[in-house]
Amino acid sequence: MSDGIEIRTVAEGDVGDWMRALHTGFIRAPSVTEEDVALFVKERDLARTRGAYDGRRWVGTYRSFDQELTVPGGAAVPSCAVSAVTVLPTHRRRGLLSRMMRADLAEARERGDAVASLIAAEYPIYGRYGFGPAAWTTSYDVSTRRAQLDPRYAGPDDGGTVELLDAAEVREIAPPLHDRFRKVMPGAVNRSDYRWRVHTGASRFSIDDPWKEPFYALYRSASGEPDGLVTYRAKWGDWPGKLSDDELTVTDLFAVTPAAERALWRYLVSFDWITTIHTGHRAPDDLLPLYLGDPRAARVTTHADYLWLRPLDVPRLLEARDYAASGSLVLDVHDPAGLAGGRFLLDAGGPGGAGCVPTDRPADLALSVAELARLCLGDESAVRLAALGLVDEERPGAAALADALLRTSRRPWCPDMF
Repeated sequence: MSDGIEIRTVAEGDVGDWMRALHTGFIRAPSVTEEDVALFVKERDLARTRGAYDGRRWVGTYRSFDQELTVPGGAAVPSCAVSAVTVLPTHRRRGLLSRMMRADLAEARERGDAVASLIAAEYPIYGRYGFGPAAWTTSYDVSTRRAQLDPRYAGPDDGGTVELLDAAEVREIAPPLHDRFRKVMPGAVNRSDYRWRVHTGASRFSIDDPWKEPFYALYRSASGEPDGLVTYRAKWGDWPGKLSDDELTVTDLFAVTPAAERALWRYLVSFDWITTIHTGHRAPDDLLPLYLGDPRAARVTTHADYLWLRPLDVPRLLEARDYAASGSLVLDVHDPAGLAGGRFLLDAGGPGGAGCVPTDRPADLALSVAELARLCLGDESAVRLAALGLVDEERPGAAALADALLRTSRRPWCPDMF
């Protein structure tokens, strides 16, 4: 306890007041209904819901939950997913987030989680806790009038088909399809049954969230296998001069093959009345522009950091992934929190796997745990970080070797907000 403020987990009787603090921290209407409280208690783990309590009210909130994170090569590592982080404006700069974070990450390390994960609302906050941006996101607005597709286009040209589904069919077909997708996409995370129920209107994140049923379109390969799914909503425009200007917003699109992804995008850009498609979050090196006859029809509207990671078990994290080449590298990892620091020998065996063990050998690269987070999924370059002074190259050529081992041919991507 410090300054009379206690960091503790939330009991069932605290949930309403804790949720009011959460809403206040996110500058939302602070009202909370009994239905909101009942839904939260039903769907969230109170043992991993904590906050800062000043003796009269909750002044900070924090929650975490189990997650699986895909690393290069398709393996999944256990992650502590961090969410609902707020500190009320009346109690900023008192170290409350540091105390909540410290307690949760220590428990995650003890549980055996290899990493912690979060979606950073603001860039400057989380680096001081050992997090670093590991995967980025890009959003586009697509002008269908410039996409240069034949307006008579009726379906995929590879023998596959696109069909519309209802919500019940999505709840049956989508989870196993998404499990296939996340095994081929570094940076992707698993989705719970609850998340699929929310995605299809069978449950809510909040009672006050209005539900507007979307459209669901499934791509099946020529053999009939479900290989891709898109969820989208449409918005009617004003039709100035009796010319259509309707818009379509993609809320989810994932596929396990380029053919499926291409077929779903061609399906979307072929609507007669739609003039603009808002793609939502896509991979930072998404193929979408190149699927179009005129790639300039896809205009970037957002390109930003998205998934942040915080290594908790360096050997477990680095041994789980595949590597583009074979080689050895000694990493001296600095972690002021004392959770994951040390000197480690990474023995990368190429696509066949790797070993990573503590060592007394001289370091090749010295870096903070936050910079290791940037490198661990293969997105960032150690050469770039060395040029910025964020990585120290103790042996000439070590940064280039790290890039040869760690970097991936396609950039990692996390489609999910959490």
